[in-house]
This record gives sequence, C-alpha cells and structure tokens, in this order.
Amino acid sequence: MANAEQQIWFNGEMVPESQACVSVFTHALHYGSSVFEGIRSYDTPKGPAIFRLKEHVQRLFDSAKIYGWTIPYSNQQIEQACKNAVLANGLTDAYLRPLAYIGNVGLGLTPKSTVCEALVAAMHWGAYLGDESLEQGVDVCVTSWNRLAPNTIPTGAKAGGNYLSSQLISTEAKRHGYAEGIALDVNGTISEGAGENLFFVKNGVIHTPPTTACILPGLTRNTLITLARDFGYEVREEAIAREAMYLADEMFMCGTAAEVVPVRSVDRIDIGTGKRGPITEQLQTAYFALIKGQSEDKWGWLDYVNEPS
Repeated sequence: MANAEQQIWFNGEMVPESQACVSVFTHALHYGSSVFEGIRSYDTPKGPAIFRLKEHVQRLFDSAKIYGWTIPYSNQQIEQACKNAVLANGLTDAYLRPLAYIGNVGLGLTPKSTVCEALVAAMHWGAYLGDESLEQGVDVCVTSWNRLAPNTIPTGAKAGGNYLSSQLISTEAKRHGYAEGIALDVNGTISEGAGENLFFVKNGVIHTPPTTACILPGLTRNTLITLARDFGYEVREEAIAREAMYLADEMFMCGTAAEVVPVRSVDRIDIGTGKRGPITEQLQTAYFALIKGQSEDKWGWLDYVNEPS
C-alpha cells in the first residue's frame, strides 16, 4: 500500500486521509482542547501486535475525564479502531495516534459541548531519537524551562496543550546541539524529558522521579519498572536532585515513541563510562524481546491485531 492514500479511522468510519477533515473553528485548534495517545504495533511471530493497547486506551479516556469531556465510543471500539487502522494501512510495525478533541462547538474558552470527536491514525515511525540512539545513546541537557507546576495544568493527562511545554524544552536543547532536553520541576528536582520519562542507576539501584514531580506516568516507564523488579532490581521512585544525574552510573530515557534510549551525557558531563551501561542494556534487551513477541508475555501486554478486541 506504499502508493495508496493513508486510511484514518475518523468518527467511527475508515476514510482516506483527504476526507478526514476538521473545521477551522475546531475548538482544539484555538484552545488546545484535545487528548491523545502514542501507541506502537510490532511485527511478531504471531503477526502484528499492539503493545499495552488496553492501558493506552484507558489513559485516553482518563485524560478526557480529567477535563470533563466525553468520548462517544467505548474503550473496546477505540481498541478495535486501532487494530483496524493497522490493518487498513497494511502495516505491521506502526505508530498509532488516537486523538479525541473538542470540535466546532463555537469559540469561547468553555466549550458549549464537551462531547469529543475522535480519530485513530497509523503510520510508519522509527525510533523517535534516531535508530542509532538505541545503542549509542544520546547527549541531553537541562533546559531553562521548568515542567508545569502542580495545580496549573494536570500533567497526568496526556493533553495536546501540555506539549507546548515539551516544544520549548526540546527546541531549546536542539538549538544548543543536544538530542533532547530535560526539565526540572518547580522544586528544582528532576522531572522528565520533553517527551520521555527518566531513569538513573547508582550502585545497582534504579531511581526514577515520582509522579509528584509533574511527570506523565508513562506506560513504558511502568513496563520498565515491572521488568526491573522482575529481574530483582530495587527501583526507587523518589525526588532526584539535578547533580545526581552527573554522578549516576547509568541513565536512560523511555517512552512509546523513544522506546528505551541510553543517555551518555548530560550538560556535556559523561554519565558513567559515557556509553550504554549493563543494566540499561539488560532492560533494553528484555523490553524489545517482549514487545516483538520473542519472549514470554506473562503480563498479557500484547494485543494481536488479527484477533477481535
């Protein structure tokens, strides 16, 4: 289907991308009133499988609930829409983007209707920070932009408007020659990357900022915590000072788009030996074996596209 027009699940129907149109008065365009997910499908020995589909779709609904919006479809309908989008576009490895948004309900901050429109797109998208980043690692920096403060915009919701903050963080980092930027929270402790959660290894113990550090509680983050504890590692979710990054033995970033990426330096200071560490490599290997169906899926996280939801 290389030359075929991309198919989009759009408000309950599969349509060509050119027909998936919105009004210029769409509320989300003017006020950022949208929630979304990033999900990946992987080619496995049993066919394409979507990783942690149910949890991603539930978070989409949870994000809408925080804002008081209604998605007029069931979880199961959105899950099946994700599968249908993979199939309709002839994909195996795919990045999926479910999006729920307030449409053309008139201008004004408070929408006159809180019932969302919805779509699901599926596309090819390689490693977010580059394929070479998965082994070689990346150089990152702490930017001047803090993450959102508590009781301003809820970071537990994966909402479109939140990512203006991410754009500032990532753009500043890239302007200074780094692959990605890191933000501190309002207390000056480590929060997260522009689009990734963070982990640090010190003396065999794995550390990660807590949800109270204004992070998005990532599903890849949860996956890696689960895998690490299954290997017998201690994982601590606690406030982490900026200088602790510089003294870490290993550091890595994670997210659905980024997957699992070693960090070799922060602010031009080498992390450990300045290359991927052994615990990072162990978790990275286990993660890719799991998502590609090469190891036992004992948590039931793979949802096969050819099976009904």
